[in-house]
Amino acid sequence: MTDIVLSLRDASFGYGDTPVVTGVTLTVAAGDVLAVLGANGSGKSTIVKGILGLADQFGGEVSVFGQPREAFHDHPRLGYVPQRHTLSSTVRSTVREVVATGRLSRRPWWSRTTAADRRAVDRAIDLVGLTDRARVDTADLSGGQQRRVLIARALAGDPDVLLMDEPTAGVDAVNQHVLADVLRRLVAEGLTIVVVTHELAAFEDLVTRVVVVDSGHITFDGDRDTFERTAHSVLHDHNHHHHDDDHDPDDHGTVPVTVEVSRPATAVPGVRHG
Repeated sequence: MTDIVLSLRDASFGYGDTPVVTGVTLTVAAGDVLAVLGANGSGKSTIVKGILGLADQFGGEVSVFGQPREAFHDHPRLGYVPQRHTLSSTVRSTVREVVATGRLSRRPWWSRTTAADRRAVDRAIDLVGLTDRARVDTADLSGGQQRRVLIARALAGDPDVLLMDEPTAGVDAVNQHVLADVLRRLVAEGLTIVVVTHELAAFEDLVTRVVVVDSGHITFDGDRDTFERTAHSVLHDHNHHHHDDDHDPDDHGTVPVTVEVSRPATAVPGVRHG
């Protein structure tokens, strides 16, 4: 029987008094590589924040590794790469120093760094292909390299599930290829991955399942092959019915979902720059 690592049943999430997504029913099995697609403002980021407890829950059930979310405390098992850039340019930190902060949840705050911590940091940096940049200041890295540092920081905690929010946003095509290679390594390691994105081109050969979110509701949930066969009708309906007044604090603008199927990832439409 396949292990279910994340489960949502009729869940609703939002911020303050405002629901953003409602009636979300979703399961993620161990080994899944799930793409959560949706135009900006659709609520796709809020679903991930709801799973993590970073958004208010208005109803329904959320379980993590078989436990109700409120009873789940083994937080390092969930790795999170946020959408917004969180590497400060005002505090000088090397790649290794930033990645090492990903180990803090694995030990008491007062304890010293252990050999196991150092090995985990080295491994995470290697997995994202930044070993030769480990002692470089993060402010001197490109946007794509900084995104890989954030992924390594999440990996340093040895998570079983990695949730990434728009990992290719503002990243050029070359670095999108590098990010896709990083994900291939993680998939080969057996990591369960949830990728929130408004385009699929960079990840299409890795994704096993696709969920489409439109106006705060899941409108498609199926395997990649089914999605590719029906992508035109699914996304035409999605973009036609998307409303600009849907509010998701983590999404900006009204960029439509962009999907390239059976084409090289060098053609990456819909990428936002800046």
